[in-house]
Amino acid sequence: MTVVLEGIVDHFDSLGAKGRYGQGDVQWMSAGSGALHSEMFPVVSQTTDNPTELFQIWLNLPSKGKKTSPNYKMLWNEKIPLITETDKNGNKYEIKLIAGKYGTIESLDPLPNSWAFDRSHHVGIWIIKLSPNAELTIPSVSPTLNRMLYNIEGAGIQVDNEAVDFYHCAQLSGSENILVKNGNTDSLLLLLEGEPINEPVVAYGPFVMNSRQEIQQAINDFKSTEFGGWPWDSPEPVNKLGDGRFASYNHGEKIETP
Repeated sequence: MTVVLEGIVDHFDSLGAKGRYGQGDVQWMSAGSGALHSEMFPVVSQTTDNPTELFQIWLNLPSKGKKTSPNYKMLWNEKIPLITETDKNGNKYEIKLIAGKYGTIESLDPLPNSWAFDRSHHVGIWIIKLSPNAELTIPSVSPTLNRMLYNIEGAGIQVDNEAVDFYHCAQLSGSENILVKNGNTDSLLLLLEGEPINEPVVAYGPFVMNSRQEIQQAINDFKSTEFGGWPWDSPEPVNKLGDGRFASYNHGEKIETP
């Protein structure tokens, strides 16, 4: 998942798909049995700066899903659930629900072949904004849950009365309600959680498989097929200067916009 907080990204891949997204959009891509793709950061304004801030989240596939067909979808910013609430003292917090659920509110559907698609796997991806002195309780989910909370931008963050510094993370229990307290500035946090796949993991370069033999086979597949080849004129293509946000699939067979 490429989560763009600010700026614009141009996407091209070996499946003949391309797009432009940003300003809160999320691209959910699965390489599956193999795909080549590029991410470029175009200059979209000739008169002002073009800052970009994003993060990428890699979510493993179980062994039965590693050979599924490559695919991607856009989660447009306007359609991603945004929960705005206040704590007991009237301080505001927001949760942008990229995956999972909060209370009775569920996220948009992930890709069908993703570990996150089965809601019983409890995959949660939240971007949390806390106003000064706001408090948020992250609810208990499961005793087997893996859960991490990252402090992207915030001073004075406390998690169950333990300080979590800027650019640090806390590993949390999945079976307890976790109280997060903000300091006296606005803060931005990232919550990642999910049930473990409980399979061996072997990684080499961009390949993530279950054994060294599978890694070697993936390398051989790439050498022999180049995952369909590169259909674009440039190894680092960008869309036209005036293009807005869009997603084009299968050489333009389907085009969508926010």
